[in-house]
Amino acid sequence: MYLKKVDGPRQITLPDGSILSRADLPPVDTRRWVASRKAIVVKAVIYGLVTQSEVLERYSLSEEEFALWRDAVEKHGEKALRVTSIQKYRQL
Repeated sequence: MYLKKVDGPRQITLPDGSILSRADLPPVDTRRWVASRKAIVVKAVIYGLVTQSEVLERYSLSEEEFALWRDAVEKHGEKALRVTSIQKYRQL
């Protein structure tokens, strides 16, 4: 089996004991961002699997949009990424 050369780790172990790998990241052509996909990308950046600049380029995200996702996860957890919950968590 051939492994493509990548910068950084191929997988990381999260604090809850689960493993997050580059294969778990959403596809590059993702256009519909559900909470679970946002959470995976944010976790990958926070725990060092990929860099923020790599994520911004790979998914064509703005710094502001990614910062909103990251702040929501850090302050309120993954549930804050749900579109229906945005209003509730932004008021806090």
